[in-house]
Amino acid sequence: MTPSAVREPKKPAARGPAARRDPIVEEPPTAADPASQAGGDGATAVPERDVRAAAAPSAEATEVGAQPAAAEAPTRKAPPRAPRTKKRKGPEPGAVRPLEHPRQRVEIVLALNDLFKRFGSTTAVAGISLQVRAGSFFGLVGPNGAGKTTTLSMVTGLLRPDSGSVIVHGADVWSNPVVAKRNMGVLPDSLRLFDRLTGAQLLYYAGVLRGLDAPTVQSRTLDLAEAFGLTHALDRLVTDYSAGMTKKIALAAAMIHSPRLLVLDEPFESVDPVSAANVTEILQRYVAAGGTVVLSSHSMDLIQRICDDVAIVVNGQILATGSVDQVRGEGSLEERFVELAGGRRAAEGMEWLHSFSD
Repeated sequence: MTPSAVREPKKPAARGPAARRDPIVEEPPTAADPASQAGGDGATAVPERDVRAAAAPSAEATEVGAQPAAAEAPTRKAPPRAPRTKKRKGPEPGAVRPLEHPRQRVEIVLALNDLFKRFGSTTAVAGISLQVRAGSFFGLVGPNGAGKTTTLSMVTGLLRPDSGSVIVHGADVWSNPVVAKRNMGVLPDSLRLFDRLTGAQLLYYAGVLRGLDAPTVQSRTLDLAEAFGLTHALDRLVTDYSAGMTKKIALAAAMIHSPRLLVLDEPFESVDPVSAANVTEILQRYVAAGGTVVLSSHSMDLIQRICDDVAIVVNGQILATGSVDQVRGEGSLEERFVELAGGRRAAEGMEWLHSFSD
């Protein structure tokens, strides 16, 4: 062994507090440190980058006295931090929101509130109150003289009630008639038409009176005439129309401005079955698009077939109202109507009718 190969024995490291190093203030060992170099007996070669990584403090040790995140160092729990309040602008992503059960809102397009109408000592309408929802067929039925036409005349502004109110799409018929009547199309019981006009002229007058421009009126006139089967009669005077044709041209005039509400008093009277089927289909498509129809009729079968809701009026009062199924119960609507209207009367004392004249 050569003298250069002899090393002096390493002195044991000092023990005690003085030998400890503060890892925060200690400088990392340099390349000249004998402990980091490859050597003879008992010396372990440690790469410089590993020594620096072991000696350097971790990113989490930001306070004086914190221990480095070395594998052999004992783990210490960080001191509890004060919670930071954070203003939330809305629910956290993925948060479960409570179920909402909004009450179903039904739009009321027509409301009758305690209507009264008297003619001298006769009370025609005695406190009628009704609500008609948008997008529905509402039927008003009753015997002759029950007050149906009087009620509809007050609804449309043709007759002023003694008391009560009528609201059409939020507008009172008597305090705000312009807005209320703009939302209505009316087919009265007693037709009052300008029958010295042709059918085309009558529809043009009805359209421009509602504020439509001429091209729109002409286009809608052709559509309505085609739908109601009146194309061949547009150039004829209305006075020359049959009763059924007069009813259809009046209904076309009520619909030309596309109102929210149609008030029809006996719309199928004097109308042939084919035309009645066409009119029914037109009204059903109108309701399906969101329109509302209030009609009176003596045809219980028609009311039961096409109406959603119905009211039975007797002596100026409503005796039953609700959906058709609710009102008719287990039987037919006609049976329920006859029951509420007073039942059938036996024809007695008319034996003379059974003996025929010569």
